[in-house]
Amino acid sequence: MNFSLTTEQQQLVDQVRKFTAAHLAPGVAERDEKQEFPLDAFKEFGKMGMFGLCYPTEFGGSGMGYLPYILAVEEVSKVDAAFGIAYSVNTSLYGGSVMYSQATAEQKKRFLAPIASGQAIGSFGLTEPSAGSDAAGQKMLATKDGDSYILNGTKIFNTNGPIADYTVIYALTDPSIGTKSMCAFVVEKGMEGFYVGPKAHKMGIRSAQVAEMVLNNVRVSPEHMIAKPGEGFKLAMVTLDGGRIGVAAQALGIAEGAFAIAADYLQKREQFGKPLVKQQYLAFKMAELYADLEKARLVLYKAATLKEEGKPFTTAAAIAKLTCSDTAMKITTECVQMLGGNGYMQEYHVERMMRDAKITQIYEGTNEIQKLVISSNLFAHKK
Repeated sequence: MNFSLTTEQQQLVDQVRKFTAAHLAPGVAERDEKQEFPLDAFKEFGKMGMFGLCYPTEFGGSGMGYLPYILAVEEVSKVDAAFGIAYSVNTSLYGGSVMYSQATAEQKKRFLAPIASGQAIGSFGLTEPSAGSDAAGQKMLATKDGDSYILNGTKIFNTNGPIADYTVIYALTDPSIGTKSMCAFVVEKGMEGFYVGPKAHKMGIRSAQVAEMVLNNVRVSPEHMIAKPGEGFKLAMVTLDGGRIGVAAQALGIAEGAFAIAADYLQKREQFGKPLVKQQYLAFKMAELYADLEKARLVLYKAATLKEEGKPFTTAAAIAKLTCSDTAMKITTECVQMLGGNGYMQEYHVERMMRDAKITQIYEGTNEIQKLVISSNLFAHKK
């Protein structure tokens, strides 16, 4: 096992760090307050090749690998977690849905290459008002009409929905058999009957663009179908496995960002005649939190490496998502406490990071679902 980044990976991290300092750190608190997404910066990030790190060159990517992509998500999330999840959904969930489907090479060039090359933005439509953790509760209907399908229904919590050029929509052709009839389509911005609802007002990741997506008699051709009836549910689950690694990276980045702020504060702030870091309780608390960070980093990089190597990674992804998100919530909460009254103030950022951290325990499979995944695989072959 090698626990060091390669020269190429470290160069990537350095590149993303410079981008983050120049384009994301300035105004991050204001964007959170106003719920404004840095769209120009996002597009620039895509043009840098960041959207295609984990995809083949033939589909617009660089083929650098999944771990480099995860390192990039982690790095941007240290400063702006909303940017981090927009990046993850665009690349892991939209891109993964197309890449890991049975779509033809022509379809992948049409629907994945623009995303991977940074020319377009993607979104992912699975969750519905009646279908959250229970994906079998889907109501989105795909009705066959000649060679085409007519889509009707509503998706909710669509990250990137308001800014997306392409959205993957999962639907059922026969509700009586549920997920056995699930299929998937790529729906393009501007299609007749495809509407973006009002933006969601959220506790955290406030600048991320999240909205309801309404499909009212949207006609899609066979070329837009990337998963045939019966193949959609498996595709959604495989895609979510990869997405959970992205969320874990976002969570780790949040935790690292808050930890760095607290470490700097404790060295500069004096109470009782000495820097706070000289108070043994606080020094020991930071030692504990640093150990938590290191443990979370190891399970995250393991999951990313397994995926990159084409090995089974479902359980590892669930462990990474569970561990990193719980760590993010713990560390951000502790950092707010250690900064005292200042920790509650917007200018110190840790209060925003604490709000951002909470959602990582919820989306792309709640942490209770992650425990279900882990325990199911743990006892799958035991009687």
